[in-house]
Amino acid sequence: MISEKKFQKEIDLIIANAIREDIGDGDHSSLACIPEDAVGKAKLLVKDDGIIAGIDFAKQVFDYVDTGLEIDVKLEDGTPVKYGDIAFYVSGSSQSILKAERLVLNAMQRMSAIATKTNTFVKELEGTKTKILDTRKTTPGIRALEKWAVKIGGGENHRFALYDMIMLKDNHIDFCGGITKAIQQTQKYLKEQSLGLKIIVEARNLNEIKEILENDGVYRILIDNFNYEDTKKAVALIGNKCLTESSGGITLDTAAKYAACGVDYISSGALTHSVYNMDLSLKAV
Repeated sequence: MISEKKFQKEIDLIIANAIREDIGDGDHSSLACIPEDAVGKAKLLVKDDGIIAGIDFAKQVFDYVDTGLEIDVKLEDGTPVKYGDIAFYVSGSSQSILKAERLVLNAMQRMSAIATKTNTFVKELEGTKTKILDTRKTTPGIRALEKWAVKIGGGENHRFALYDMIMLKDNHIDFCGGITKAIQQTQKYLKEQSLGLKIIVEARNLNEIKEILENDGVYRILIDNFNYEDTKKAVALIGNKCLTESSGGITLDTAAKYAACGVDYISSGALTHSVYNMDLSLKAV
């Protein structure tokens, strides 16, 4: 996984680019009718049920836009919320509040939706050893926000990107010329490059599971698109030789059944690519 410093750099880039995209050469709507010295106060109003996420991000956005803005936080990230709750108040320059408004809302609405969905999976898996993981199926440009939201919802992050973990999927294996060759080539490459990256290898059937197990140095086996019965067999074959991860169309309705097969992780792209934004509003008070 990436370091906190590198993760924060991603967040800083998201904020800078989003403000550039939205403000351009000026918020002319506010400049036209709001005096430069006008001050005001607004509240973040929750209009939906779920898990709130993005409050810490909102604080960073307000600080980026105007260090003089004051934030009075009423709810922390990860808190269950209901219609009518107030997450925070922000006060200071009216123009600055309006500049930050849309980025704060866009981010928090999506982050809260992701945190809420993730939390439903976490609750579904309670009582099992299985953890829910996200994937790289994220919105281009804001992956850090979406993976942050997964953590807030109680899930765990898979690799952040292509650079922080090796994952040998079906196309890598086929292009390389087989599982064993792909693993051996990867281990050689990591040694030559002095990289300490973990290796995950995808398996499409039980025979591929057996071949992967003939090779040392595999951190986790991705049991991809297996049915329940074959997943149980795969877990039994793997034992404690490495960690296990189920993936491939697993939904909230089927997650507990895959967990019952004994896998360590379930990964789901739906945590980030199939959510409905939480309804939030920033209202003047």
